[in-house]
Amino acid sequence: MVFSSSLSSIAGGSDSYDPEALDALFRYFANQTLAKHRTGTLKRVPLPSNFSGMEVSVVRLRSGSLWGRGTNFSFIKIPPRVKTLPYVQRLAIVYDNLGEWSSKYYQVPGYSLVSPVVGFNFYDYSSLTTLNNEKLTLSTTSEPISIHFPYVEAEYKNVTELICVKFGAGGSVDFNNMTERNVCVTEKAGHFSVVVSSIPEEKERIWKWWVIGFVAGTIGLVMLILVGVIIFGIGRRMKIKTMEKQSDTAVALDTFWVGGNKMPSASMIRTQPVLEHDYVP
Repeated sequence: MVFSSSLSSIAGGSDSYDPEALDALFRYFANQTLAKHRTGTLKRVPLPSNFSGMEVSVVRLRSGSLWGRGTNFSFIKIPPRVKTLPYVQRLAIVYDNLGEWSSKYYQVPGYSLVSPVVGFNFYDYSSLTTLNNEKLTLSTTSEPISIHFPYVEAEYKNVTELICVKFGAGGSVDFNNMTERNVCVTEKAGHFSVVVSSIPEEKERIWKWWVIGFVAGTIGLVMLILVGVIIFGIGRRMKIKTMEKQSDTAVALDTFWVGGNKMPSASMIRTQPVLEHDYVP
């Protein structure tokens, strides 16, 4: 009853974005698809229209076939000599690609997703009627499982910048370096993506703004100095012109030489003296 109400909430467009509940939804619709198809054939799982953009497919296998030949369906390559724990006679693998929904269900603080989140889970199908609710774990004895991502943003061409992530229960995240373009490896089922650190991008933006601010400040300072020089020059020329006008209206002075220097000189008597009385003793 609880599962039914949770499923209807998700299928009805709930905004909770719970990855575990989403897996339950995929398992529910995969179970309906399995009843109509034979063993060993990968089939597309129809989803409600409000999950447009997600892709889900399912295949059922015998454990002996998985151990002897492995599988290479969808974007997951499982090598031979892989077994489930606990052992089951028949199993089903549900593959999913969250596409544009990836960042709604999975986030990695400090990192940006550069590929869709893809995943695969194993379920017991021994009854041939319904998938068991519990997910099976895997045990690999030879090569790891490889995940070939259908898309990684083209601007990140350097493999050393790309980091493989595996999303675990309770929001846990495991990191691994990518050694081959668009390929990650794992020994467990679950959900995976490719990320790049978002911290260098933030530092780069800060650096760019700092450079822009420095250049703008330098240009502003140079312009301020030029304006100051121009104003100073204009003021000086005006002062010189004022002094020249004053000199033109002033009384000219005589000059004389003292040694090798030319000095200004005023007349000894600028005006003739006038006696106040004509009486001369």
